[in-house]
Amino acid sequence: MQTRSKIFDDISHLMTNAMGVAQGARDEAETAMKSMLDRWLADRDLVTREEFDAVRAMAQKAREENAALEARIAALESK
Repeated sequence: MQTRSKIFDDISHLMTNAMGVAQGARDEAETAMKSMLDRWLADRDLVTREEFDAVRAMAQKAREENAALEARIAALESK
């Protein structure tokens, strides 16, 4: 009976080690994929969300100023 328990212990240790190796390989593959994706995105001429929001806010402000100026011109022309 003692040998059987030793065999199960050895199998248990082997499986534990295998799971650790698999987790390490998964983490390494994930890191490599993130790195490749970051490099691919860096090669593209994409804007960040912050840059997009800043330009959108500037465009909205310009539209509001244009509308105000159009109203002012219309008021001046009607006089």
